[in-house]
Amino acid sequence: MHHGSYPADIIFRTVATTAVALHNVYAAGISLPRSGYSTHMSETESHQESDAVCESWQRFIQATMGIAILVGAGLLAHYYAPMPDDGLKEQVAQLNRQVQQLKQEQAVPAVSMLNQYRDSIGYVYGVYRVSMPGQTPAIRARISGTAFVVSRGLLATNRHVAEPWYGDSEATSYIKKGATPELEQLLAFFPGSPTPIDVMPVTVSAQGDLAILRMAESSFTRQLTPLPLATAAVPPGELVTVIGYPMGIAGMVAKSPSSVYERLAYRRADIGAANELAALSLIRPSATYGHLGDIVGDKLIYDAPTAHGGSGGPVFNSRGEVIGVNSAYMDGFSGGTLGVSVSSLKPLIAVAKTKTTPPDLKTPAPTPSAAVSSASLPQ
Repeated sequence: MHHGSYPADIIFRTVATTAVALHNVYAAGISLPRSGYSTHMSETESHQESDAVCESWQRFIQATMGIAILVGAGLLAHYYAPMPDDGLKEQVAQLNRQVQQLKQEQAVPAVSMLNQYRDSIGYVYGVYRVSMPGQTPAIRARISGTAFVVSRGLLATNRHVAEPWYGDSEATSYIKKGATPELEQLLAFFPGSPTPIDVMPVTVSAQGDLAILRMAESSFTRQLTPLPLATAAVPPGELVTVIGYPMGIAGMVAKSPSSVYERLAYRRADIGAANELAALSLIRPSATYGHLGDIVGDKLIYDAPTAHGGSGGPVFNSRGEVIGVNSAYMDGFSGGTLGVSVSSLKPLIAVAKTKTTPPDLKTPAPTPSAAVSSASLPQ
């Protein structure tokens, strides 16, 4: 199919005719009369003149044939070059759409999910102790983590947030000698609430780093929306978003306005600082995103950054469903963030729903004489 008004045979005939005609002219030795020359030339001069004319015509014909061939080739290329295949054009357009979608997914998900779910993701603060009977606590420390709403009145988090002595070698050694671990205080701060909510563990996993907390019932907790839990497994390579409170109170103080930061900069692990942030509506989680690198059993491995305080936060897939609970990270390796699959969380939620709510979730007030140390458990 051509796109001009010059059929191929006409172009070829034109080029060929031109070339043949020029060749015949050269072969016949035709020369043009030259005015201003004497007609009484010697035979030698005549032959020299004839040779010069022939040589000139030879060069002229060669140049003209070359130009004719180039013109013919150009015409062929212009009128007979194949148009781009429609299928190829569609493939290119589809590839462009996929690239744009990927760019949008990488730029938007963390922000959109944070805006959509932030009110149901709380910051967990507490104090625990491990002590021998009748003795001063051997360990007394703060805890910092994240929890999120999975059902009315229920929060999901890590076991090492709900029971901070879990996985702590120092605490375990004391417990083996007869010491008793105990929570002195466990609170959850939520965006939108000027005061914290009392929480307590209701069930913990016997095998993994998962736990369910129960919130003290109030008008505020009744309005919290449970996060959607994924029903299907996700493949490696999936885009994931992690939301939580990395660095705990210190992280929120760092993000606060300058006037607040200057006032709270030296109280970054203080419950008073958390209360003030709540009163100023500055309880604000952070979001990071990355890709799911691998799945081993119920363990998720991904490269979304986190830090202590982010433990217990939800891990979302690209559809905004919770696929796991953020659990730990490996220092010095950006692709080594670990989570526990939501498939191991659902049985705990079912068990927690069968348990009745205690009449009072208030935990004992901290002992005034005991000094609170800095957090001893990495989270």
